[in-house]
Amino acid sequence: MTDSQDLIDVFDARVQRRSDRRALFTTIMGAAAVGTGLAFASAAQAQTLTDADILNFALNLEYLESNFYYYAAFGTPIPATSINSGNGATVGVPANAATSNGVLLNAGARAVTFSDPGVQAYAREIAADELNHVTFLRAALGTAAVAQPVLDVGITPTGAFSSAARAAGLISSAAAGVAQTSVFDAYANDVNFLYGSFIFEDVGVTAYRGASSLLTNKTYLDAAAGILAVEAYHAAIVRTSLDQFAVATPAIRAATEAISNVRDAVDGTSDDDQGIAQIANAVGTVSNIVPTDPNGLAYGRTAGQVLNIVYLNSSLKSTASGGFFPAGLNGTIKTSTANS
Repeated sequence: MTDSQDLIDVFDARVQRRSDRRALFTTIMGAAAVGTGLAFASAAQAQTLTDADILNFALNLEYLESNFYYYAAFGTPIPATSINSGNGATVGVPANAATSNGVLLNAGARAVTFSDPGVQAYAREIAADELNHVTFLRAALGTAAVAQPVLDVGITPTGAFSSAARAAGLISSAAAGVAQTSVFDAYANDVNFLYGSFIFEDVGVTAYRGASSLLTNKTYLDAAAGILAVEAYHAAIVRTSLDQFAVATPAIRAATEAISNVRDAVDGTSDDDQGIAQIANAVGTVSNIVPTDPNGLAYGRTAGQVLNIVYLNSSLKSTASGGFFPAGLNGTIKTSTANS
């Protein structure tokens, strides 16, 4: 059975449980305070993690985001000067040279031919911001900065984007025992680019929201808060752009809900993730550009939950690689949480 099929099976098995949880959550909690996302790691792990460990975890995620946006906006990975370890001992893996079993992982990654000048401008702005995040974190970490790991932001049939899209039902799945051939091309057009961005930006916000509670150095905490704010702006740009395209093509909102459900299926038992489907309430139909808890607060994820998403972990067991990070993250924080 393929990793994509495993992911689809896990999603299908959990979707009813998720629906039941959501109904229970709405009924019982109402507007009560929800303590989700306050713990980035277990108590035992938190005692051993350093600020450098947490910043390196963030740096791995920024390597991923910045390469995707650089490809989409400019047609190239980020500069080679930005990917080696801080002490020069480890050479980072350029995105355009990353391979798995001799196959180029990022085949097909390229500049998007945008039809909307506004979306193109957003892509360029976000690409610059994400590279600045890489540069900033590397400078803050100094010699402790980890090198860029192997990344998968290509468009191969079994790559991370295609596997995630297949699990969400955005592309077809081959029959059991038959090789996958369908591909999700995140660089094909404006909407596909925004779907790819939607995967990363929402997860980035929740990752920084969860990580901030463990930082002890005030300078680092202030910096993390600043990056969190930028990631939230990015997420809002992406969600708003998708919502605007959905005026003419309502199926786009349904697609974001499908992607959201996949993230919920792999990140654990919580049911916090939200797409952009509009909501009917007492005041009428409202948008859902900003995903919040009942108190209007952004929610967070633990490191293990974030890793389950970026690894596309369809197993109930923890894992240390997969999905967008085929060889795992570099640094201390690299293993996902057992997903039950």
